[in-house]
Amino acid sequence: MNFSAIFIPELFGTMMLTLLGCGVVANVALPRTKGNGGGFLMVNFGWGLAVFAGVFVAISSGAHINPAVTIGLIANGAENFADGIPVNAANTLIYILAQLAGAFLGAVFCWLAYKTHFDADSDGPTKLGVFSTGPAMRSYGWNVVTEVIGTFVLVFVVISFGWAGENASTAAGQLGPLAVALLVVGIGASLGGPTGYAINPARDLGPRIAHALLPIKGKGGSDWSYAWVPVVGPIIGGVLGGLVAAAVFV
Repeated sequence: MNFSAIFIPELFGTMMLTLLGCGVVANVALPRTKGNGGGFLMVNFGWGLAVFAGVFVAISSGAHINPAVTIGLIANGAENFADGIPVNAANTLIYILAQLAGAFLGAVFCWLAYKTHFDADSDGPTKLGVFSTGPAMRSYGWNVVTEVIGTFVLVFVVISFGWAGENASTAAGQLGPLAVALLVVGIGASLGGPTGYAINPARDLGPRIAHALLPIKGKGGSDWSYAWVPVVGPIIGGVLGGLVAAAVFV
């Protein structure tokens, strides 16, 4: 039975991802924090290091911590998600449920860590931005395109890391968590401006649900009209990344 072998590492890995990732946004955006005004590059590096931590925690399950990666591996034709974990519908569902649950819990712990700052004066959109992404310029179609491209880069390059590790004599595929962390920093710095680069349906949806349920002072709405974009875009990008990688890395 693969349930615990998948669910526990993916739950805790994704929890670390959103605790530290949402945490860096809180540190930059909320009033009277030590990191207030740190800027978008600080957010990029914070999310990269959040991925670094999450990948290490979830290494035994293959460290997907992202439904787009899980789905991208299926599109790539993978036979196993990780050692001893075959690709099938039941295991796919376990991965995605664990990722959503972990993302939700990480956001809750972030709120607890910054509770007094959430209670301080700031507008609803700023508080929502700690939990979930939103566009700099709202254009649903183009926002989806941005998320597709960013997630394509993520999944395509992550699969290339695995291919390099299996087939190259160099250490290119052995950088593991550090390589993925730097990739996420690069995606954020290069492609994150239009939408805030969710590139992960669980990373956005889990914390958005937490925002809707938590008793956050003056939080406003959870922008559900936009919530489908960081789900649909990354799924499409993950599928495309897996398919193209299957054609390129043969």
